[in-house]
Parts: sequence; structure tokens; C-alpha cells
Amino acid sequence: MSRRKVLACRILVGAVLIGLWQSGAALGVLDRFFFSRPSDIVGRVWELFARGGVWTHLGVTLAEALLSFAIGGLAGVLGGFLLARRPLLSAVLDPYIRVANSLPRVVLAPIFLLWFGLGIWSKVALGVTVVFFIVFFNTYQGVKDVDPVLLDNVRMLGANERQLTRHVLIPSALGWIFSSLQISLGFAIIAVVVGEYLGSSSGIGYMIAQAEGVFDTTGVFAGMAILAVFVLAAGALMARLERWLLRWKPGPRAGGFVD
Repeated sequence: MSRRKVLACRILVGAVLIGLWQSGAALGVLDRFFFSRPSDIVGRVWELFARGGVWTHLGVTLAEALLSFAIGGLAGVLGGFLLARRPLLSAVLDPYIRVANSLPRVVLAPIFLLWFGLGIWSKVALGVTVVFFIVFFNTYQGVKDVDPVLLDNVRMLGANERQLTRHVLIPSALGWIFSSLQISLGFAIIAVVVGEYLGSSSGIGYMIAQAEGVFDTTGVFAGMAILAVFVLAAGALMARLERWLLRWKPGPRAGGFVD
């Protein structure tokens, strides 16, 4: 199926859903107090950007999400490679990693607020706990899935561990890593917004919490719409970067949810 046809179908689905929502609110099927209307939400988004106040909150949220993504992603890739190449260390740390991954992030958010305060670092810490495990497990599995026969052949040709990592392990695991990065970028934004919602003085999550506090449904949906647009834009950029870095690899590279 051509990309234009896929794009047209996506726009059609979105237009139908928004049209049903708008019609339901206009006909009274949906209570505007609880569901607002798409036209009101678009008007509020335009008003927020026209007044300029949203840029500060958006900048804070994006900075927190990028820091979470960078720190958690780097730690996840390094940790995944290390444990995949060290079976004994992996076996020893396995139960502790699983326990840490099972901890509810919503429970960790108040703890991070106590430790780091209401600034950006409490949200960054929460985002790192989400991003790290997604990237870690994918990297670990990607390295472990490398054909052992290929590894043995490369060793027979005289490759050392550094050359093996550079020319075999990293190229083989890149697909797994990028799949995890595409997912974790969206989850990083979600995590920092949850942290802002629970306690913050700025950010999109703070705006949503303020709107919810005065029962401003339109404001809540406007904040969610702004986040949705930026998550889609970030996913598209990540998919483009993946296609460029993996252009040597045959077959499809970007998934349908982010392409």
C-alpha cells in the first residue's frame, strides 16, 4: 500500500472520530461539561499559543522528557550490552532487575518529589525509570539473539571484543534498540507529565492539573492535544532517524505505529 493511501486513510479515520465527537456534543448525546467539543479544544489551543504562555510550560516538559530519554536510553543500552556479554553478572542481578522493573512508577513519583523537590529532576528521575527498562530489555535481547555461529566465525578471523562489539553486536542489535527508543520516547513524555501532574510549578502536566482543578474540561483536552501532537512529531523524527541509520539493512525498518 502506498504511503499516500495510508496517510489518506489515517486522516479519514481521524476526521470521522472528530466528526462523531463534534456531532455528539452538538446533539447533546455527549455532555459538553465532561467531553467538551473538538472545536472548543482547537480554539483553546490556538488561544494558548497566541498568548504565548504555553511555550514556557511546553519547554519545561520537553526538556524533562529529553533528559529522561537521553539518560535512561544511554544507561539502558550500556546495561543491556554489559549484562548480555557477562552471563554470570546477568544471572546474579536478574532478580533485582525484575523487582526494580515491577515497582509501580506512580508510587515512585511521590518519593522522587520528596528526594528531588518540585523541580525538573524529580520528573527526570521518574522518566528515567520508565525509559531505562524498556531500552535495557530490548538491548539485552538484541545482543543475545546474535547468531553464535556468526560470533564464532568472527572470533576465528581474529576479531577482539571491541571489534566484535563494533562490527557485529551493535549492527545486529540496532533494530531492537531503535524499536525500544521509539516506544520509550513517548513513555518518557507520559512519565514526566504524570510527575508534573502530581507536583510541579510548571509544565504541561501542571497546566492540565490546574485546568482539572477548576473543572475546565476544554483546558484538560487542550493540554492532551498539545502533548499528542508533539509525541507524534517526535515519533516521526525517530522513525526517520532509524531509516537513515539502518538504510543498509534490507526490508522494512520503521513500524506502522510510528512511521
